[in-house]
Amino acid sequence: MPAGSYSIGLDLGGTNLRAAAVARDGRMLDRVSGKTAYSAGREAIVGDMVEAILTLRERLGAAGLAGIGVAVPGFILLEEGVIRNSNNLASLEDFPIRDEISRLLGTQVILENDANAAALGEKWIGAGRGVEDLVLLTLGTGIGGGIVSNGKVLHGFLGMAGELGHITVVPNGNPCGCGNRGCVEKHASATAVTAMAKLLGLGDGLTAKQVYDLALAGSEKAGAIFVSMGEALGIALAMLVNTFNFPLYLLSGGVLGAWDLFAPAMFEETRRRSFTFRTTDTRIEKAALGNEAGLYGAAYLPWM
Repeated sequence: MPAGSYSIGLDLGGTNLRAAAVARDGRMLDRVSGKTAYSAGREAIVGDMVEAILTLRERLGAAGLAGIGVAVPGFILLEEGVIRNSNNLASLEDFPIRDEISRLLGTQVILENDANAAALGEKWIGAGRGVEDLVLLTLGTGIGGGIVSNGKVLHGFLGMAGELGHITVVPNGNPCGCGNRGCVEKHASATAVTAMAKLLGLGDGLTAKQVYDLALAGSEKAGAIFVSMGEALGIALAMLVNTFNFPLYLLSGGVLGAWDLFAPAMFEETRRRSFTFRTTDTRIEKAALGNEAGLYGAAYLPWM
Protein backbone atom coordinates (compact mmCIF):
# COMPACT_ATOMS: atom_id res chain seq x y z
CA MET A 1 0.00 0.00 0.00
CA PRO A 2 1.16 3.62 -0.55
CA ALA A 3 3.07 5.27 2.30
CA GLY A 4 0.84 6.62 5.08
CA SER A 5 -2.36 5.17 3.62
CA TYR A 6 -3.58 3.44 6.78
CA SER A 7 -3.15 3.46 10.53
CA ILE A 8 -3.62 0.81 13.21
CA GLY A 9 -5.77 1.37 16.26
CA LEU A 10 -5.95 -0.94 19.25
CA ASP A 11 -8.63 -0.78 21.96
CA LEU A 12 -7.91 -2.67 25.18
CA GLY A 13 -11.29 -3.25 26.83
CA GLY A 14 -12.51 -4.91 29.98
CA THR A 15 -13.03 -8.28 28.30
CA ASN A 16 -11.85 -7.88 24.71
CA LEU A 17 -8.77 -6.72 22.85
CA ARG A 18 -9.48 -5.40 19.37
CA ALA A 19 -7.21 -3.95 16.73
CA ALA A 20 -8.03 -2.59 13.29
CA ALA A 21 -6.30 -1.20 10.23
CA VAL A 22 -8.20 1.90 9.11
CA ALA A 23 -7.81 4.02 5.98
CA ARG A 24 -7.57 7.81 6.18
CA ASP A 25 -11.19 8.15 5.09
CA GLY A 26 -12.39 5.94 7.94
CA ARG A 27 -12.83 2.68 6.02
CA MET A 28 -11.90 -0.35 8.12
CA LEU A 29 -9.51 -2.44 6.04
CA ASP A 30 -8.88 -5.34 8.40
CA ARG A 31 -9.29 -6.26 12.05
CA VAL A 32 -8.35 -8.83 14.68
CA SER A 33 -9.80 -9.46 18.12
CA GLY A 34 -9.39 -11.68 21.13
CA LYS A 35 -10.09 -12.02 24.84
CA THR A 36 -8.23 -9.91 27.37
CA ALA A 37 -6.43 -12.33 29.67
CA TYR A 38 -5.84 -10.01 32.65
CA SER A 39 -5.17 -12.94 34.96
CA ALA A 40 -2.20 -13.99 32.79
CA GLY A 41 -0.21 -10.94 33.90
CA ARG A 42 1.49 -7.92 32.39
CA GLU A 43 3.78 -9.65 29.90
CA ALA A 44 0.96 -11.72 28.44
CA ILE A 45 -1.29 -8.67 28.03
CA VAL A 46 1.41 -6.61 26.34
CA GLY A 47 2.37 -9.61 24.22
CA ASP A 48 -1.21 -10.02 23.00
CA MET A 49 -1.40 -6.31 22.13
CA VAL A 50 1.85 -6.42 20.17
CA GLU A 51 0.85 -9.63 18.38
CA ALA A 52 -2.44 -8.11 17.22
CA ILE A 53 -0.69 -5.03 15.83
CA LEU A 54 2.01 -7.10 14.15
CA THR A 55 -0.61 -9.30 12.50
CA LEU A 56 -2.25 -6.30 10.86
CA ARG A 57 1.06 -4.67 9.90
CA GLU A 58 2.20 -7.86 8.20
CA ARG A 59 -1.09 -8.28 6.35
CA LEU A 60 -1.21 -4.74 4.96
CA GLY A 61 2.51 -4.00 4.74
CA ALA A 62 4.70 -1.84 6.93
CA ALA A 63 5.35 0.68 4.14
CA GLY A 64 1.77 1.93 4.15
CA LEU A 65 1.50 2.35 7.92
CA ALA A 66 1.02 5.97 9.06
CA GLY A 67 1.15 5.20 12.78
CA ILE A 68 -0.25 3.23 15.71
CA GLY A 69 -2.69 4.39 18.37
CA VAL A 70 -3.52 2.44 21.53
CA ALA A 71 -6.54 3.13 23.76
CA VAL A 72 -6.56 1.83 27.34
CA PRO A 73 -8.82 2.43 30.35
CA GLY A 74 -7.68 4.43 33.36
CA PHE A 75 -5.90 7.65 34.27
CA ILE A 76 -2.96 8.14 31.91
CA LEU A 77 0.12 10.30 32.34
CA LEU A 78 0.57 11.19 28.69
CA GLU A 79 4.13 12.51 28.80
CA GLU A 80 5.40 9.36 30.51
CA GLY A 81 3.08 6.96 28.67
CA VAL A 82 2.06 5.36 31.96
CA ILE A 83 -1.31 4.15 33.30
CA ARG A 84 -1.63 5.63 36.77
CA ASN A 85 -4.91 4.06 37.86
CA SER A 86 -7.20 1.49 36.27
CA ASN A 87 -9.61 -0.86 37.99
CA ASN A 88 -9.25 -3.45 35.23
CA LEU A 89 -5.52 -3.13 34.57
CA ALA A 90 -3.86 -3.29 37.97
CA SER A 91 -0.91 -5.25 36.57
CA LEU A 92 -0.18 -2.44 34.10
CA GLU A 93 -0.31 0.43 36.59
CA ASP A 94 2.84 2.57 36.87
CA PHE A 95 4.36 0.60 33.99
CA PRO A 96 5.75 2.36 30.88
CA ILE A 97 3.35 0.51 28.58
CA ARG A 98 3.67 2.92 25.66
CA ASP A 99 7.45 2.69 25.55
CA GLU A 100 7.43 -1.08 26.01
CA ILE A 101 5.03 -1.58 23.09
CA SER A 102 7.10 0.83 21.01
CA ARG A 103 10.25 -1.12 21.84
CA LEU A 104 8.71 -4.45 20.89
CA LEU A 105 7.29 -3.08 17.64
CA GLY A 106 10.29 -0.96 16.76
CA THR A 107 8.12 2.08 16.05
CA GLN A 108 6.40 4.97 17.80
CA VAL A 109 3.07 4.33 19.55
CA ILE A 110 0.54 6.94 20.72
CA LEU A 111 -1.26 6.09 24.00
CA GLU A 112 -4.69 7.47 24.89
CA ASN A 113 -7.46 6.94 27.43
CA ASP A 114 -10.25 4.77 25.99
CA ALA A 115 -13.06 7.30 26.56
CA ASN A 116 -10.98 10.06 24.97
CA ALA A 117 -10.38 7.78 22.01
CA ALA A 118 -14.12 7.08 21.77
CA ALA A 119 -14.80 10.83 21.69
CA LEU A 120 -12.27 11.17 18.86
CA GLY A 121 -13.88 8.32 16.97
CA GLU A 122 -17.29 9.98 17.18
CA LYS A 123 -15.79 13.30 16.07
CA TRP A 124 -14.03 11.67 13.13
CA ILE A 125 -16.71 9.48 11.56
CA GLY A 126 -19.56 9.24 14.08
CA ALA A 127 -22.29 11.47 15.49
CA GLY A 128 -19.78 14.31 15.91
CA ARG A 129 -18.65 14.43 12.31
CA GLY A 130 -18.25 18.05 11.26
CA VAL A 131 -18.19 19.28 14.87
CA GLU A 132 -14.92 20.56 16.34
CA ASP A 133 -16.10 20.77 19.97
CA LEU A 134 -17.98 18.00 21.77
CA VAL A 135 -18.25 16.07 25.02
CA LEU A 136 -18.83 12.31 25.19
CA LEU A 137 -20.15 10.43 28.22
CA THR A 138 -19.76 6.64 28.12
CA LEU A 139 -22.39 4.86 30.20
CA GLY A 140 -21.39 1.34 31.18
CA THR A 141 -20.28 -0.44 34.33
CA GLY A 142 -18.87 2.95 35.25
CA ILE A 143 -19.04 6.29 33.47
CA GLY A 144 -16.19 7.66 31.42
CA GLY A 145 -15.82 10.84 29.45
CA GLY A 146 -13.91 12.54 26.71
CA ILE A 147 -13.71 16.20 25.72
CA VAL A 148 -12.79 17.28 22.19
CA SER A 149 -11.99 20.98 21.80
CA ASN A 150 -10.96 22.53 18.51
CA GLY A 151 -10.72 19.03 17.06
CA LYS A 152 -8.29 17.72 19.69
CA VAL A 153 -8.66 15.90 22.99
CA LEU A 154 -8.59 18.19 26.00
CA HIS A 155 -6.01 16.51 28.23
CA GLY A 156 -5.25 18.92 31.04
CA PHE A 157 -1.69 19.42 32.25
CA LEU A 158 -0.99 15.73 32.96
CA GLY A 159 -3.43 13.98 30.65
CA MET A 160 -6.09 13.24 33.26
CA ALA A 161 -8.81 15.67 32.15
CA GLY A 162 -12.22 14.38 31.11
CA GLU A 163 -12.89 12.05 34.05
CA LEU A 164 -16.51 13.10 33.84
CA GLY A 165 -17.85 10.08 35.73
CA HIS A 166 -16.55 11.72 38.89
CA ILE A 167 -18.59 14.90 38.66
CA THR A 168 -20.54 15.20 41.93
CA VAL A 169 -24.30 15.08 41.39
CA VAL A 170 -25.39 14.17 44.95
CA PRO A 171 -23.34 16.04 47.60
CA ASN A 172 -23.64 13.30 50.23
CA GLY A 173 -24.40 10.47 47.85
CA ASN A 174 -23.00 7.01 47.38
CA PRO A 175 -19.27 6.57 48.13
CA CYS A 176 -17.02 6.11 45.10
CA GLY A 177 -13.72 4.32 44.76
CA CYS A 178 -12.12 7.62 43.72
CA GLY A 179 -12.58 8.89 47.29
CA ASN A 180 -15.53 11.17 46.52
CA ARG A 181 -19.21 10.74 47.35
CA GLY A 182 -22.08 11.18 44.95
CA CYS A 183 -20.17 10.79 41.66
CA VAL A 184 -22.43 10.57 38.63
CA GLU A 185 -21.07 7.08 37.92
CA LYS A 186 -22.42 5.97 41.32
CA HIS A 187 -25.89 7.25 40.41
CA ALA A 188 -26.27 6.72 36.66
CA SER A 189 -24.14 3.75 35.51
CA ALA A 190 -25.21 0.14 34.99
CA THR A 191 -23.70 -0.65 38.39
CA ALA A 192 -25.78 2.12 39.95
CA VAL A 193 -28.95 0.75 38.36
CA THR A 194 -28.38 -2.72 39.83
CA ALA A 195 -27.44 -1.27 43.24
CA MET A 196 -30.66 0.78 43.35
CA ALA A 197 -32.66 -2.28 42.34
CA LYS A 198 -31.23 -4.20 45.29
CA LEU A 199 -31.95 -1.36 47.71
CA LEU A 200 -35.55 -1.17 46.50
CA GLY A 201 -36.05 -4.91 47.00
CA LEU A 202 -36.39 -5.81 43.34
CA GLY A 203 -33.90 -8.66 43.73
CA ASP A 204 -30.24 -9.45 44.28
CA GLY A 205 -27.89 -9.85 41.34
CA LEU A 206 -30.17 -8.31 38.73
CA THR A 207 -28.50 -6.94 35.61
CA ALA A 208 -29.30 -3.44 34.38
CA LYS A 209 -31.11 -5.06 31.43
CA GLN A 210 -33.31 -7.06 33.82
CA VAL A 211 -34.16 -3.89 35.73
CA TYR A 212 -35.01 -2.27 32.40
CA ASP A 213 -37.30 -5.18 31.52
CA LEU A 214 -39.06 -4.84 34.89
CA ALA A 215 -39.63 -1.15 34.19
CA LEU A 216 -41.09 -1.95 30.76
CA ALA A 217 -43.36 -4.52 32.42
CA GLY A 218 -44.81 -1.80 34.64
CA SER A 219 -42.74 -1.94 37.82
CA GLU A 220 -42.99 1.51 39.39
CA LYS A 221 -39.84 0.95 41.45
CA ALA A 222 -37.84 -0.06 38.39
CA GLY A 223 -39.18 2.92 36.49
CA ALA A 224 -38.17 5.24 39.32
CA ILE A 225 -34.60 3.96 39.07
CA PHE A 226 -34.30 5.21 35.50
CA VAL A 227 -35.90 8.53 36.43
CA SER A 228 -33.26 8.90 39.15
CA MET A 229 -30.57 7.95 36.66
CA GLY A 230 -31.84 10.57 34.21
CA GLU A 231 -31.87 13.26 36.88
CA ALA A 232 -28.26 12.50 37.82
CA LEU A 233 -27.19 12.66 34.17
CA GLY A 234 -29.13 15.90 33.70
CA ILE A 235 -27.28 17.55 36.59
CA ALA A 236 -23.92 16.47 35.15
CA LEU A 237 -24.84 17.57 31.63
CA ALA A 238 -26.05 20.96 32.83
CA MET A 239 -22.68 21.50 34.50
CA LEU A 240 -20.91 20.53 31.28
CA VAL A 241 -23.11 22.76 29.11
CA ASN A 242 -22.61 25.69 31.48
CA THR A 243 -18.85 25.09 31.59
CA PHE A 244 -18.00 24.50 27.94
CA ASN A 245 -20.81 25.96 25.85
CA PHE A 246 -20.09 23.30 23.21
CA PRO A 247 -22.68 22.55 20.52
CA LEU A 248 -22.83 18.77 21.08
CA TYR A 249 -22.93 16.36 24.04
CA LEU A 250 -23.04 12.64 23.21
CA LEU A 251 -24.00 9.61 25.31
CA SER A 252 -22.79 6.10 24.51
CA GLY A 253 -22.46 2.70 26.17
CA GLY A 254 -24.59 -0.28 27.07
CA VAL A 255 -27.04 1.65 29.27
CA LEU A 256 -28.06 3.68 26.22
CA GLY A 257 -30.62 0.96 25.53
CA ALA A 258 -32.74 2.48 28.31
CA TRP A 259 -32.76 5.92 26.64
CA ASP A 260 -36.56 6.11 26.44
CA LEU A 261 -36.80 5.60 30.20
CA PHE A 262 -34.09 7.96 31.45
CA ALA A 263 -33.90 10.64 28.72
CA PRO A 264 -37.10 12.57 29.62
CA ALA A 265 -35.89 13.18 33.19
CA MET A 266 -32.39 13.92 31.89
CA PHE A 267 -33.58 16.60 29.46
CA GLU A 268 -35.93 18.12 32.03
CA GLU A 269 -33.15 18.38 34.61
CA THR A 270 -30.68 19.82 32.08
CA ARG A 271 -33.19 22.45 31.00
CA ARG A 272 -33.95 23.36 34.61
CA ARG A 273 -30.28 23.81 35.53
CA SER A 274 -28.84 25.35 32.37
CA PHE A 275 -29.96 28.66 30.90
CA THR A 276 -27.67 27.99 27.93
CA PHE A 277 -29.37 24.68 27.17
CA ARG A 278 -32.84 26.21 27.47
CA THR A 279 -32.13 29.12 25.17
CA THR A 280 -29.81 27.76 22.46
CA ASP A 281 -29.74 24.86 20.00
CA THR A 282 -27.24 22.91 22.13
CA ARG A 283 -27.68 19.20 21.33
CA ILE A 284 -27.64 16.17 23.61
CA GLU A 285 -27.78 13.02 21.46
CA LYS A 286 -26.91 9.36 21.22
CA ALA A 287 -23.46 8.49 19.93
CA ALA A 288 -23.36 6.55 16.66
CA LEU A 289 -20.42 4.13 16.74
CA GLY A 290 -21.24 1.98 19.77
CA ASN A 291 -18.31 -0.02 21.09
CA GLU A 292 -16.36 0.64 17.87
CA ALA A 293 -15.79 4.31 18.74
CA GLY A 294 -12.63 3.71 20.76
CA LEU A 295 -11.17 1.54 18.03
CA TYR A 296 -11.72 4.21 15.38
CA GLY A 297 -10.49 6.91 17.73
CA ALA A 298 -7.27 5.00 18.45
CA ALA A 299 -6.70 4.66 14.70
CA TYR A 300 -7.28 8.40 14.27
CA LEU A 301 -4.54 9.36 16.75
CA PRO A 302 -1.63 9.20 14.25
CA TRP A 303 -3.44 11.65 11.94
CA MET A 304 -4.08 14.34 14.55
